[in-house]
Amino acid sequence: MKHYYTDGSASPNPGPGGFAVIDLDSKQPAALGREANSTNIRMEAMALIAAYKIAEPGDKISTDSEFWVNVVTKWAENWKKNGWTKKNGPIKNLELVQELYELYLSKPDVTLAWTRGHVGTEGNELADEWANKAREGAEI
Repeated sequence: MKHYYTDGSASPNPGPGGFAVIDLDSKQPAALGREANSTNIRMEAMALIAAYKIAEPGDKISTDSEFWVNVVTKWAENWKKNGWTKKNGPIKNLELVQELYELYLSKPDVTLAWTRGHVGTEGNELADEWANKAREGAEI
């Protein structure tokens, strides 16, 4: 069983963005990516999508994005039932919401967990560091 930590970064926000998925066992990136013009929210989602694509049954994915945990565990089900709409306007980053939600549903044996960010948790700190490196062009 693997434990992955994810993080996304954009600086300025919006601006160049990067994301990272860290394999806690090796303390190395399992996935990195970037967009020339992005937001923190987009990069957080892309990190989770990348993590879900490599996760196996029994693995755990930790993120400091409480927003995205809420999207997939609380809100997306109703948005989907309502034709991917919500009462107070369009769903931002809908394509990412849909992709992440489908991955989440397709891997029920993968645990998604929220972790408090920037409090010294090794996996979270490494994910943050590598998301910033990815934003600046680092690759695996």
